[in-house]
Amino acid sequence: MSELDAYDYELPRELIAQEPLARRADARLLVVDRARGDISHQHVRDLPEILRSGDLLVLNDTRVVPARLIGVRTLTGGHWEGLFLSVDQQGLWHLLARVRGKLAIGETVTLANAEGHDDIRLRLVERLDGGVWIMHAETDQPTMEVLDRVGRVPLPPYIRHGEMVPADRQRYQTVYARQPGAVAAPTAGLHFTEELLRRAEKAGIGTCFVTLHVGLDTFRPMTADRLGEHPMHSEWGEFNAAAAEKIGECRQRGGRIVAVGTTSVRVLETAARVSPLQAWSGWTDLFIRPPYQFQLVDALLTNFHLPRTTLLVLVRTFGGDALIRRAYSEAIAQQYRFYSYGDAMLIL
Repeated sequence: MSELDAYDYELPRELIAQEPLARRADARLLVVDRARGDISHQHVRDLPEILRSGDLLVLNDTRVVPARLIGVRTLTGGHWEGLFLSVDQQGLWHLLARVRGKLAIGETVTLANAEGHDDIRLRLVERLDGGVWIMHAETDQPTMEVLDRVGRVPLPPYIRHGEMVPADRQRYQTVYARQPGAVAAPTAGLHFTEELLRRAEKAGIGTCFVTLHVGLDTFRPMTADRLGEHPMHSEWGEFNAAAAEKIGECRQRGGRIVAVGTTSVRVLETAARVSPLQAWSGWTDLFIRPPYQFQLVDALLTNFHLPRTTLLVLVRTFGGDALIRRAYSEAIAQQYRFYSYGDAMLIL
């Protein structure tokens, strides 16, 4: 039996949310109290009453890029799909791609825009390990401007097999998204509305922003038998001076640092490696697993996570293994909605 088997669970397929709720903050909220060891059922809209004046919400302001690309091989007309990952300093695109047959170096694919018409061409420059292609976009336009025109929302495959509808451009994005770079949404933040944030502010609950550009590997199941053998992926993050100042002030007044999402946890705990707390930016490969001791995070708002993933390991490390197992069983029994468009859990 591998260590990973302990992070598996059975989920009825009908509990995987295919659409978000009409009103984001109406999502159910499973509240887990670690001190008392109990579980209660509320809603995300109740957060200003659940949290205390003086607490600080830490939100990830990454913006999801319309990264899914569809086109054809220019020479043959064969179907081609790709997922934009990043653009390097030379302006070359890094993508994951799949195509029937083998694309030769120098060959091009023609991307289709939202109307289905041929748009720009990408020329293959090099193949890297891990299925990554380096391609040159034959255009002088800024990358993000091009992606807004030809890209599709990169929904995970468990939502409509990854097929977006127009409304997903707004729904699969937090209301405070600012920094483009993610290929998946920081899903705990999808529950917030401008009105909920205003109510939190009136209740004396502060907010601050960090950035972590969510990568594709975040959601991939682990394959190593032991947690310590898993090659943790890296994601780019930023923790600025304003965030450091707000967290210091929260600590001084006795408030709690409430991370919104596992992505915020990774930024906070990476920044906490340096004392005194200060601005930081760069890549983090922090893998939070037992017996990790948390330095900054006092409470966590998070969605429910896929089995055998680093995200589930993080949540169980934070909340306590037995208690979070019980919470997941309770959520399934009470028919909570799971994953990206689903309900949430607050661990206090």
